[in-house]
Amino acid sequence: MKFDVGFFKGKRVLITGHTGFKGSWMCKLLINVGAVVTGYALEAPTNPSLYEMCCLERQMTSVKGDIRNLEYLLTVFKECQPEIVIHMAAQPIVRDSYNDPVYTYETNVMGTVNICEAVKRTPTVRSFVNVTTDKVYQNKEWQWGYRENDELNGYDPYSNSKSCSELVTSSYKNSFFTDEYYEKIYGKGVTAPAVTTCRAGNVIGGGDFANDRIIPDCIRAVAEKRDIIVRNPYSIRPYQHVLEPVVAYLMIAQKQYEDRSFAGCYNVGPDDADCWTTGKLVTLFCDKWNESNGTNITWKNIHVGGPHEANFLKLDCSKLKTTFGWKPVWNVEHTMKKIVEWSIDYLAGGDVSKVMDQQIEEFLAKETR
Repeated sequence: MKFDVGFFKGKRVLITGHTGFKGSWMCKLLINVGAVVTGYALEAPTNPSLYEMCCLERQMTSVKGDIRNLEYLLTVFKECQPEIVIHMAAQPIVRDSYNDPVYTYETNVMGTVNICEAVKRTPTVRSFVNVTTDKVYQNKEWQWGYRENDELNGYDPYSNSKSCSELVTSSYKNSFFTDEYYEKIYGKGVTAPAVTTCRAGNVIGGGDFANDRIIPDCIRAVAEKRDIIVRNPYSIRPYQHVLEPVVAYLMIAQKQYEDRSFAGCYNVGPDDADCWTTGKLVTLFCDKWNESNGTNITWKNIHVGGPHEANFLKLDCSKLKTTFGWKPVWNVEHTMKKIVEWSIDYLAGGDVSKVMDQQIEEFLAKETR
């Protein structure tokens, strides 16, 4: 099964967290394929902001709101009557979760309660995808990938709050997202939505300006003409281009919209060959950047301290591959080429929105053939 570009034309899609990095790429893609997009989020979380660079607000309905505000969220759902809901609003940074665990739990746990409640009260919703993270699993630092039935128990406040988000979604599925409940509340023949959680690996791509992420740190370093600092070059992560999970989320949303038996939980990550150490990833960035610019940038291993972070993390994506015939489109080397391409255009003051359109078109051409 492949992503069906035509399916989303005219579909009413609500995305939370649309002003973030991943949300901006998703909105861009959905607008390009003709979806009717509504976004619900706080102001863009970074400055500069990919969302603002692409002027996405002019091409969709953008609502500025806090996911913790249930009453306002319900108002937005009532107005736009979405058919498909993708929940990505979150406090997504591990280190920030140590600094402000209360806000992290409020956003990531109660935010999930609120979005589930809004879906429950909106019978037009037929497909709901809650995006969590690969960090939901209890990390035992083992050498094989985590599967969807492994224990959920994230270590740090961010990871743990996302584990809780998974449990909240599961509870709502069992308690409310059933045909029996929907017929009782909304009348005979009204069916419950299909609900899935997606656990994605580390996402990289052009336009990420978040703090405490390795690729944005690399871009900032080259822009400021200084060496790149890597605090933990030996940690291993599953790296993938942002379009990989974005298209996977939408494919799952489509397939379960058409057939609810596809609902469940899915890992979304690269093949084993693209589980790289941070140091190797940064070396690849330096190589691609130097090839394109004739420079000689380097990186330094300088541990600056900080809270606990996992050293080894890998996903087993067999379920996604077996169920949908899915496979990654771009490997890490091609992904890095695309990141450098986008970043050079950005630093030169070019049209990054056009670059995104070209990359989306190239990705979908390969993914859908």
